[in-house]
Amino acid sequence: QVLSDEEKRKQYDAYGEEGLKDGHQSSHGDIFSHFFGDFGFMFGGSPRQQDRNIPRGSDIIVDLEVTLEEVYSGNFVEVVRNKPVARQAPGKRKCNCRQEMRTTQLGPGRFQMTQEVVCDECPNVKLVNEERTLEVEIEPGVRDGMEYPFIGEGEPHVDGEPGDLRFRIKVLKHPVFERRGDDLYTNVTISLVEALTGFEMDVAHLDGHKVHVARDKITKPGAKLWKKGEGLPNFDNNNIKGSLIITFDVEFPKEQLTNEQREGV
Repeated sequence: QVLSDEEKRKQYDAYGEEGLKDGHQSSHGDIFSHFFGDFGFMFGGSPRQQDRNIPRGSDIIVDLEVTLEEVYSGNFVEVVRNKPVARQAPGKRKCNCRQEMRTTQLGPGRFQMTQEVVCDECPNVKLVNEERTLEVEIEPGVRDGMEYPFIGEGEPHVDGEPGDLRFRIKVLKHPVFERRGDDLYTNVTISLVEALTGFEMDVAHLDGHKVHVARDKITKPGAKLWKKGEGLPNFDNNNIKGSLIITFDVEFPKEQLTNEQREGV
């Protein structure tokens, strides 16, 4: 009586008579566990867990170039993307293909278990490119290599979910300032007279505001001046800013001084 019922026969094959008494539910994972114990994790987890996994399209990673001005002040950048979108098409297609165990009776008390591929029939689909505009917020203090994910904007999968689109920040080299963490470094050239007698000047910052610099002492070539709070905003706390470090280069006369110039010095 048990062997003539397909479900009960599977339970009997997996658990024996005790399985029928306890009311065990048959599944492919249970059959694998019966034969192989708990070693299924070596082959990527139990088949039951794999059946629950939804297929997913590939992630797309795109380098997004940003300027140091954008890192300092922040910005919103619009990116146009041609995204493949699934649309219904005429006809049917095979989908959700999987391996299933089939039990065949060879004779009295003799059974053979084989695997075969079983597929469902799903509506047919085709991929159509659609233009979409994505807005990426460049946050002040963003670091090189950070990623901004857009969930579901990656490669599509006709039988599952699309992957993600990730914009990876790539900070461009600046002609005046160099970034080191939250600090900014720059070089300023002064004349030999300014190096000896002192000077006063304004340095244009990334957002256009002026940083006032004044010295009434001798400035040696390679001397550095720290301006606290004039660096980049910290990504985690924009109220905290790094420093601006100015290195002074002294421009010496290219020709020999005349007697009058020597007297003047």
